[in-house]
Amino acid sequence: MPNTRVSTRSDDVTPKKGEVTAGTKRKADATSPKRNLKAAKQSTIEETLAGDNTADPPKSPSEDADMEDAVTEDPEEQSDKEQVNAQDDEIDDKDDTYVTNGIKSTDAESNDAVQESSHRENKIASSILEKGIVYFFTRNRVGVDDSDSVGDLQRTYFVLRPLPLGTKLGEGALPDLENNRLLALPKKVFPKSHSDRFMAFVEKANTTIQDLKDNFFRGDDYETKTQGMRHTEPVVTIAEGVYFITRTEDRSTHFVYAITIPSEVGEVQEDLGLRSQGSFIISVKNPERPGPANTNLPESPDFPKEIIQEFRGLAWSEVKPNYLDYPNTQILLIGEHVDKAVEVIRKDQKHDKEPPKEELERLEHEDELRVEHLNGDDSIFDDLKISRDDYSRVPTTW
Repeated sequence: MPNTRVSTRSDDVTPKKGEVTAGTKRKADATSPKRNLKAAKQSTIEETLAGDNTADPPKSPSEDADMEDAVTEDPEEQSDKEQVNAQDDEIDDKDDTYVTNGIKSTDAESNDAVQESSHRENKIASSILEKGIVYFFTRNRVGVDDSDSVGDLQRTYFVLRPLPLGTKLGEGALPDLENNRLLALPKKVFPKSHSDRFMAFVEKANTTIQDLKDNFFRGDDYETKTQGMRHTEPVVTIAEGVYFITRTEDRSTHFVYAITIPSEVGEVQEDLGLRSQGSFIISVKNPERPGPANTNLPESPDFPKEIIQEFRGLAWSEVKPNYLDYPNTQILLIGEHVDKAVEVIRKDQKHDKEPPKEELERLEHEDELRVEHLNGDDSIFDDLKISRDDYSRVPTTW
């Protein structure tokens, strides 16, 4: 696989039906060969659950009267973002301040992968609550060395790696900060339509990529009383991309993503419900309200009193990013069209903020360029600090 590939952006790209146009994708690589994976055992949420959590989840929060009451208007006029709105948006690019690994600089060229721009932060839509890098993984069932379909998988996971809102992506691997979140998707596939409503769980929060490498990515051999030695396969990296958590005019929250690795999504990604761009309505479950037996976790998230009060005793609430910083937080994902998640809200129009769709495309394109200049689709190994010798390359076919 070549280390760099030429990529150009075009304004004439016609999006597929149901998709939002993004930065031009890199030229597709040849399908990577599949290998047997060698691998270390960790206790995960799904090991404590009975069954696959395939029972029907609660209905859409947007259709729930309780949820309508729960998502009352925030005091946005007094928020930090509203204070930014009152500032002069006409900031010259030469006055940008960049921050990388805690070091501020006005010279973007002196920084690496994460460059924080005050100008960009001032222009970003207030509907974008969080942005970052997302990784998608699967793990095979015990005893399955090489998966041939979704049925051979034990679980699907995704890792959220938040970035400052003003971030511009530069070159190189991302710095390893203690702000990553690991989420488990027991259903194994992401929602493909509005009728699909699946639960996910925060398995780890406020952790590093190194910790995930040591305690999650790897496989292990372990002994059972009934079946002797068993082998757990390491995870398989399925995709990397950029993501937003947004809050729209109807007060619902959304998770929207754009995939940058692989350069072209294939059969594996599509079977798992992933597209080149996709989004889900997301809501968080009140841990003090009962739910279906097979969705209950042995422990509840250790929410402080302030967060519990924000539910106002109701079953579901919009997702605020800090809710995801607590292990065992349960979220509901509902399939939707991407355009809904990146719609422009009136307040942002009034203050001449950049449409969320444009920021998503810009961040996607920056990650594509970063990937190209690093190691192409293999850049995911650099970001995750894992060896190409121990983990399978990103597959696009079973």
